[in-house]
Amino acid sequence: MMDGNDLVSENSRRGIFSQAWTRISQVYQGTLDKWTPHTRFRWVGSFVLLALFMLRIFTKQGWYIVTYALGIYHLNLFIAFLTPKIDPAMDFDGDDDNGPALPTRATEEFRPFIRRLPEFKFWLSVTKSTLVAICCTFIDAFNIPVFWPILVMYFITLFCITMKRQIKHMIKYRYLPFTHSKPKYKTVDSAVTIN
Repeated sequence: MMDGNDLVSENSRRGIFSQAWTRISQVYQGTLDKWTPHTRFRWVGSFVLLALFMLRIFTKQGWYIVTYALGIYHLNLFIAFLTPKIDPAMDFDGDDDNGPALPTRATEEFRPFIRRLPEFKFWLSVTKSTLVAICCTFIDAFNIPVFWPILVMYFITLFCITMKRQIKHMIKYRYLPFTHSKPKYKTVDSAVTIN
């Protein structure tokens, strides 16, 4: 039977772990917030991680299933990055209750492209998954022997089919997933000259 002192010590342990977890979460979120404006540096870091992963795969000659799974996951993220948040193919009733839709004519008001997967979340997912894949290459249980050229051909086929479908979707609904800034229109100078 537990007495009052045991309950107090158990609650204080839970409080310590809860406070530690909260502090770790705050530091993690603060670090992510600091990295947010540095898009190029973030992506360079991710590509360096991918290069290290590929170097490990080539030097050790293994973990092709991990590489294939990472490639499929990155392809899935890339497709979500290219897809609009509100898909015009799913808008059957034509209502504007869902928020801003993609403009269908050149004379319509400019609406920025809103992605299903924002750039920062795309980068974060790519980086996390690459780190997990690098960690998996240190575990021999994930080094399943396969004939890797079949995986490469299957991935290339899947990539081509998926991108063809995405490009057809872009052409059909007339949108480009890359908008750099709002278009600027020239204003007419309304200065009155006095003679």
